[in-house]
Amino acid sequence: MLRSKLAVKVLETEESEIFYDPIYQGRTLKVIGIDRDPTVMLEWIAGEYRKLGYSAIIFDTRGEFKGDFDTIITIKDGEPAGLDPIKMWKKGLIPNPYTAATILQTVYELDNSLTNRLYADILSGKIKSVHDAVKAGEKYSEVILESYTSLDENLYSGDAPELKGSVLVNLGETYSVTVAGTAFLILAAALEKRREVVIGIDDAAVLAYTTPGGAAMPLLTSPSRRRVSVLATRYVVDQINNTPGPTLLLYTDPDIQTLIYDANGVPPGDMRKHVHKKQGVLIWRTPETIDVEWGEVPR
Repeated sequence: MLRSKLAVKVLETEESEIFYDPIYQGRTLKVIGIDRDPTVMLEWIAGEYRKLGYSAIIFDTRGEFKGDFDTIITIKDGEPAGLDPIKMWKKGLIPNPYTAATILQTVYELDNSLTNRLYADILSGKIKSVHDAVKAGEKYSEVILESYTSLDENLYSGDAPELKGSVLVNLGETYSVTVAGTAFLILAAALEKRREVVIGIDDAAVLAYTTPGGAAMPLLTSPSRRRVSVLATRYVVDQINNTPGPTLLLYTDPDIQTLIYDANGVPPGDMRKHVHKKQGVLIWRTPETIDVEWGEVPR
């Protein structure tokens, strides 16, 4: 078959190599496996794209990702992280003030009328930070305060990160899934426009679990030129399954293997090869058919 310059090897057999190609197979690859296997595969794929001159943006919920990065952001519960979307807009990291307002809308479940009022106040300069929005005494302040905690306060406090070059976001030291999801959404909005980049999310299902995390996922997986996204996960959830793109199924529970084959429309029979340790199956669709390619994971 045709293969683009962005194709990278993900499996191999004694006779051939099996490639993931975002141009012909889809811009988001879903990697599903057990234990550390998805992380190892994400490290391999990110490394292959960096050899092609791409930068890497990695969201790591386990604190296990290895590699060299220009910027490392570690989110810890109760420590300043500088992720105030309003201040980040002022610094040029968030694209516009409306995006900053809609981030707060998603996190604190503001309705459209309150979001518009908040946006107007940000635009006018009345609100210059999330702290200002909380203390403004407006109706949107009351709604934000219903779920606002000291964890939120610390997440927004401090200087905004620079986000230069390849970026590792270490979420392995935050135990609040809400804080992790909020940080993920804010940084996804800041990094959405980056190109010539491979974006890795591990564990993708954990970050998709919260409302902010679920809102962030499409920002980083919508098809875009010169961008490749890899969703590594040990859990199978609908949002991951329903994200367009091929699936790399690694060794995992037999019932999970069946579920993945079902979700991808692979018919029962010879196409459903059982995946053993150190093996994988790349499943991808064309307009005419479903392709299933089996091999060993790269050493």
